Amino acid sequence: MALYDYECGACGVVELARPIGTAPPSIACPSCGAEAARRFAAPALTAPSGLRRRAQEAADRSAHEPTVVKHLPPRPAGPRSRDPRHARLPRP
Repeated sequence: MALYDYECGACGVVELARPIGTAPPSIACPSCGAEAARRFAAPALTAPSGLRRRAQEAADRSAHEPTVVKHLPPRPAGPRSRDPRHARLPRP
């Protein structure tokens, strides 16, 4: 759903929620019944969250100057198997 603005001469700006692309060029004002013409306004955009913004900035930086990894990341601490056969398996 998108919000569309309509300008009524007597009441001012009226907002109408409609599916995208279905807004008529004019409507009857819900308050006074006069014709209200559609008014084009800037879209309501929101800023991304801090985590998303930092991830995007890191991705943008690495596109031109890839980060150099000097060591492997630490192994995840997970449950260890108690099966003695697993101890004989090769380690990476």
